[in-house]
Amino acid sequence: MAKHVYVITGGSGGMGKAIAELVGKKGTVLLADISEERLIQTKKELAAKGITDVYYQTVEITSKENVAALAKKASELGSLKGLVHTAGLSPTMADSKRITAVNLVGTGIVLDAFLPFATQGTAVVCISSMSGHMAPRVGPYSEVLKQPLAENVIDRMEQFTQGNADAAYSLSKLGVLLIVEDQAWTWGEKGARITSISPGTINTPMGRQEASQQKEMKTMLDNTPLRREGEACEIASAVAFLLSDAASYITGIDLRVDGGTIANLNRLQAFQS
Repeated sequence: MAKHVYVITGGSGGMGKAIAELVGKKGTVLLADISEERLIQTKKELAAKGITDVYYQTVEITSKENVAALAKKASELGSLKGLVHTAGLSPTMADSKRITAVNLVGTGIVLDAFLPFATQGTAVVCISSMSGHMAPRVGPYSEVLKQPLAENVIDRMEQFTQGNADAAYSLSKLGVLLIVEDQAWTWGEKGARITSISPGTINTPMGRQEASQQKEMKTMLDNTPLRREGEACEIASAVAFLLSDAASYITGIDLRVDGGTIANLNRLQAFQS
């Protein structure tokens, strides 16, 4: 029987490592990230925790060739049980075009490359963000977001973001939500499931960078019912559930793991109106 393989993009990040620690107890882990140095360090950290069936590959997520090579390597290791796409850029990390390229187009490239390897029981989890819930779901950009591999999609999205990195981030993460809904049927035809998770304010290196440079992050935290940041392990637990057979009838949905932030912002908005 082929080994179960779990692929994690952004595998050396805070969430990626926490997810690898959980799924690594159930099968082979293939980590993907842009930095080989960080991947080697992550492999060592996981080994110290008893997770030893770990492979890695350096990948530029916007390169179709790189991602195709990753999918091929995963297929050679065993049967694709889980694909977790955490790779992404936040507003302080890049300009609007690069954010759209990585968060939106990159998601399209990853899903397109791995779909041929999906089988009965394969599960995909894409990491979105609570920011994706802050942009109106219906707008002139909606159909563009659902087709991340369409021609000139980055330039087309620039018309809506106007070069604003925050807007590009919110819309790219809304795109992840819409893509997951749109592709549920396609993956379902292979007996596979696809979902997304929208983290709130999370205590990871990326989260801390955003908090240190964006005052809005404190406002978000002040409006979070649970009155604290989330931890990477709390995202990992949700991912592990969605990948597991316990979630076998769950597909095409987004799970907010945000401490209730979006629910409370919606409540405040309704109260003000």
